[in-house]
Amino acid sequence: MDKDLKLAVLIDGDNIPSAYVKEMMEEIAKYGNPTIKRIYGDWTKPTLSKWKNLLLENAITPIQQYGYTTGKNATDSAMIIDAMDILYSEKVNGFCLVSSDSDFTRLATRLREAGMHVIGIGEKKTPEPFIVACDRFIYIEILRNRSKESESESNTAPDKTEKKSGVDKITPKVIRLISKTISDLADDDGWAFLGDVGSLLQKKQPNFDSRNYGFEKLTPLIDSIGKYEIDLRESHRGKFKLIYVRNKKK
Repeated sequence: MDKDLKLAVLIDGDNIPSAYVKEMMEEIAKYGNPTIKRIYGDWTKPTLSKWKNLLLENAITPIQQYGYTTGKNATDSAMIIDAMDILYSEKVNGFCLVSSDSDFTRLATRLREAGMHVIGIGEKKTPEPFIVACDRFIYIEILRNRSKESESESNTAPDKTEKKSGVDKITPKVIRLISKTISDLADDDGWAFLGDVGSLLQKKQPNFDSRNYGFEKLTPLIDSIGKYEIDLRESHRGKFKLIYVRNKKK
């Protein structure tokens, strides 16, 4: 988390479920300080009534946008115009675009061209162009699973044998991506610092997240695959361990 990163959080109210807004805001806080929080939609519609109390609880400002024409999404246009106004105001150095709509692909690209750090949040149905246009993309389904786990822990002891819903399978494609990334960063002995591996994975694939595969951190994900060696090393200050990984020799 970059504590100095000031974020403008812009939410497409027509395109995002309201149920996990609290978890979403907690996730955003990991990456910076959300100084601007706005949600866009036609608040005269009963379909958006669920947002009312949530907006008050999370200090999100609702922006009214009437649907002027049938079949056209005026909310998208309002959100894009506001984003550009905020960009030129120079009050933030990052944006969080919350939507599953590919119409924001060009906006994300333009913001990054201007030097902004762009985080996307949306459902797994989000089209690939919008995902890759962001620096990082987080699936709402991850936050949904974590919310259910918290409820389970507060009520009863969780069943460790129960499979988490919505967890992606670790495919050969994912394994190749990790192996290639380790090779890209490896020293002469094949070792790569795990922090660098995680950063490069994020650059190569913005929606890469160990939580997609049921692991809170990258280390247990890599360890579960069984194709990598893990080495814990003392840091110079000796207060914590440095984790290095390398591909196992065939």
